[in-house]
Order: sequence, then structure tokens, then C-alpha cells
Amino acid sequence: MSTRQETATVRNQVSKEEWQARVDLAAAYRLVAHYGWDDLIFTHLSARVPGPGHHFLINPYGMMFEEITASSLVKVDLEGQIVMPSSYFINPAGFTIHSAVHAAREDALCVIHLHTDYGIAVSAQADGLLPISQQSLFALASVAYHNYEGLALNEDEKARLVEDLGNKGFMILRNHGLLTVGKTPAEAFLSMYILESACRIQILAQSGGATLLPVPQPIVEGVASQLDAVTVGQGAQLAWPGLVRKLDRIDPSYRE
Repeated sequence: MSTRQETATVRNQVSKEEWQARVDLAAAYRLVAHYGWDDLIFTHLSARVPGPGHHFLINPYGMMFEEITASSLVKVDLEGQIVMPSSYFINPAGFTIHSAVHAAREDALCVIHLHTDYGIAVSAQADGLLPISQQSLFALASVAYHNYEGLALNEDEKARLVEDLGNKGFMILRNHGLLTVGKTPAEAFLSMYILESACRIQILAQSGGATLLPVPQPIVEGVASQLDAVTVGQGAQLAWPGLVRKLDRIDPSYRE
């Protein structure tokens, strides 16, 4: 089946709302690739399908993030079982972390989990993310940590991960990577942009060898208490359209 035929077939089988969710999630995958945050075919972004069913979209296993399209995304249930005919397959183990968060958090309609170099570097530091940049303050206002338990294959780990995450929007997975959640792919992506930027700045600052200057604790606490007022939707409604336009200029095939 040609790409054009596949796109038409999938689009005709789903609601207008689901198709938009597919386009947005495919855009998020392409943006992850564009910013160099992908780890070959590994890590995942998932989004809940609008509607009453607990169904989710996730990447077809083996496809590079720069290749992912709206129609290639695979629809699964909370157990990672494919619920809509697809010529692709997924990595069920890769959905372990995502399914745990989706099941526990009704507001976590999109979950992004990445293995970025800077994110892993900070996750391996005993003190974690430091309050040394404005970017770090936004993340620190809603950050959680989860200790490494090996490859995410253990069902028992789900409960511990969910407990550690609580109601936070950012998570640093020790010795592993980063995770963000949002009501939309736009929100989850912008949160990841902020968290990854904070990690990159920290590693760059530490590489200079000079004593780091932390932001005074009262300021850190003040940002935390005013987060909702200062970062309504974390700016996603403003930033996302521009990011989509950037993708459309580079390669609009994610919409297929």
C-alpha cells in the first residue's frame, strides 16, 4: 500500500479529533528528531486518543522519529495490545512506563520519555537538577525523581514510578533519562524542551570548572508558588503553532 493510500485509509477510519491527535503527536516525534533528542528507534512519545475508550497512540517500532507520520502511529490499549489494524507493530515493553502514567493520571494525556545525553548526565548526579538557571526553576517547581530499577520490564515498578511522579509534570529517571507529561503533545513537548535545556545548561556550566552560583532559595520557592500564573499552559499555546510552522517548512510529511 502506498503512503498516500495508507494515509487515506487511516484517516477515513478515525474521528476528526483522533486524526488531529495523530498529527500533533507525529509533529512532536519529528520535533524530537529535529532537536537531536532521539535515541535511534528507542524511547517513546504516547498520547491518549480523544473519546471514551482508553486507547493510546505510540510509535511503530523500528521507525526513526524523523520518519513517523500521523497514519503510521499505532493505536493500543493500556496493556499495549494493538486495537486497530496496522501494518506496523510496537515494542510492548516500551509502553510500560507510559501505560503506568496514563492509567494513574487522567491529566497525562501525553507522555514523553527520552534518553538525551544531557538528561542522562544530570540524572546520574547525586544532587540532580540544580537551581542555577531560569530554565531549571520552572522544572524544579514540579519535578520528581525515580530510582533506576533496570530495564523497564517489571510490572511491579509501575506502582513505584507512579507514586514517585505524584502530581508532578517533570520527572528525572535516575541513570536513565527524562519524562514529561501534559494535556496535549504541545504541553508535554514544551515541558521537555524546558527540562532538557535546564540539564544542558547545568552540564555546560559544570564543565567550566568555576564555582556555580545557585539561585537563592526564596526566589526558587517564589517561582514554584507562582508557576500557574507565570506559565499558563507553559506557553504551549503560543509556542506550538510556530513549531508546527517550522516543521511544515522543513518537511510536512508528518501530516500524512
